[in-house]
Amino acid sequence: MYWRLLNLGVIAALVLAAAYVYDIKYQSTLRVERAVKLQEDLRRERDAVAGLRAEWARLGNPRRIQTLADRHLTLAPVESGQFVDPASLPDRPPEIMQHAGDDPIGAMLDNSNDSAVFTGSIDPWRPEEARP
Repeated sequence: MYWRLLNLGVIAALVLAAAYVYDIKYQSTLRVERAVKLQEDLRRERDAVAGLRAEWARLGNPRRIQTLADRHLTLAPVESGQFVDPASLPDRPPEIMQHAGDDPIGAMLDNSNDSAVFTGSIDPWRPEEARP
């Protein structure tokens, strides 16, 4: 009787071991398929990047850009007299409006001597006493 229980235990252990080995094989097959799919995706993405780089090189070709500029823009050729030495440029003009404190817009309004300047919210044709 003990021999039968031992035989049944060994058979159950063999079945469980076979199921475990099958599960390991199944998982490894899934992982290999996933790795192959990722390699194919990676190859496809590298091909796409190579195509985009080729397209970028074609679009950025100076000869092509020059042809498009000649066709669509009315530009005169660059002449050597167009360039100026930075030392020959005049000095920067002094600042007209002085910024007072933290409110530069308020300072500009205070320094404004032109009474004919109106904003969009003021009707210049409306008398002063009728304004809100």
